[in-house]
Formats: sequence, structure tokens, C-alpha cells
Amino acid sequence: MNLKSTKKSFWIITDIDGTLMDHNYDFSPALPTIKWLQSLAIPIIPCTSKTASEVRIIRESIGLKDPFIVENGGAIYGEDDSSGKEWELILGKSYEYLRSKLKLISDEIGYQLKPLNDLSNKEIFELTGLNENGIKLALQRQWSVPFLNPPEKDLRQIIEISLKLNTSIYKGNRMSHLLAKGSHKGKAVNQLKKFFNLPEVKIIALGDSQNDLPLLEAADIAVVVPSEKGPNPILKEGIERGDFLLAPAPHAEGWSISVQELIKKNI
Repeated sequence: MNLKSTKKSFWIITDIDGTLMDHNYDFSPALPTIKWLQSLAIPIIPCTSKTASEVRIIRESIGLKDPFIVENGGAIYGEDDSSGKEWELILGKSYEYLRSKLKLISDEIGYQLKPLNDLSNKEIFELTGLNENGIKLALQRQWSVPFLNPPEKDLRQIIEISLKLNTSIYKGNRMSHLLAKGSHKGKAVNQLKKFFNLPEVKIIALGDSQNDLPLLEAADIAVVVPSEKGPNPILKEGIERGDFLLAPAPHAEGWSISVQELIKKNI
């Protein structure tokens, strides 16, 4: 879809894991709503910690044609309408650069922070449930370094060290993510609006974990999608302040209900 030509004033920008799909990677409850949004020419823009390789497969399976934000805002990809070729906006630093910074952080705290790419396939399966091909795609990192969540008692120190190294850390449900300083989902959303010269477009954003906070804060309407145990504790603070809405059900079901209610109310 050409975002410049759409007459709709809303973009749906959504996290994937735990939001559009559950942790078994099931997004089927969202499919009718996705088709309905497409009939209205409302863009659906994934904004995820996943790699571009992973998102391309998901987009193809769902039938999405809109741009997509990957690796927690490290880059944005889309397709040129006239040529069909993929374009790329790089917003972060390379994987190799970030790996070197993770080593420096590890050296300073006195133990090794373990990147996803250093785990065995068995360890990755136990952590994520991904099959062999899914693991291969997940390891094609270019703009971020996911690593095993450190002990909570060390997290503040690790974040402080990372900032001195011009990097940032965002904690997800399964892993933490090291990116270049200033790279995050919220910045990527604003860059995408600039790229298409659509500063007035309204953003409906949906996410479920702590690393979605910059995305939710950049939105005009922000929706926290809960797990079966309820909303993420960090995001719960924003719900209680009235900054974020809470979806009425977990994962794709809550995503669908919230999106339909908001679009029907606002168009």
C-alpha cells in the first residue's frame, strides 16, 4: 500500500509477539480484523523486535503490504510501489558494533551477558519455541543484539554502563535488547511519518511488553495488550495514569476487539 496516497488518517502500528500473536505464534483471531482494516485501506505496520527476515515471512502469511519496523526500531523496510523493490531506512548501528559494546558492558559488570546468537538451537527452542527455520531467521540480526535477561538487581547498573557507551537497553518478555542510543520503536514511528511526509497521521499503537513503551508513548492512542496473567507491570503504570488503554482480552483476541472499537469510533 502507498502510505502517501491513503486517504485514511490512521495507521495501526503493532508489536507482534504477545500482541498480534500469542506465545505459540497464533494470530488467527486477528485475521478477520486485518482483512477488515485492509478493506478500509488502513495501514497495518508491524513494529517488532523480530528481524526483517522473520517479518517478511509473517507479512506474506497474513497478506500485509505496508512498511515494517524491525529489531526494536533499528531499521524500517518497505516496498516501492512502482518497482516492487524493497527500500531500507537504517536508524541504528550494526550488529557487529553492538556486539563489541555488549562485551565492554560484560567486562565492566564482571560476567558475560549471553547474546541470543551464542545460544544453541536447543536453548533457543526452549526459550522461544521457534522451530529450526524460525531460529535461522531470528539469528539474522543486523541492528540489535538480544541477550538473556540479566538478574534484576544488576539491570540498573547495566543500563547506566550502556548509556555511557552510546547504547540503550530495552527489556522484553523473553530477552533484553541492546541498540544504538536513541534507536527505539517510538523514534522509528516518527521517522516513518517524516519519510512519507505525513506529520498529521494519527497513530494507534498496540504492545504488550516493556520494550513497547517508546512505541506506546509515540502514539495518539496507545493500547496495552495483556497476557493471560494481565498487563505487563511496567505498562500497568501507564494504564493507571490513563495514558494507555487496556485491551479486554489477551493477544490477538484483545488486539482485534480494541482495534475494531477504536476505528469504528474514530472514522
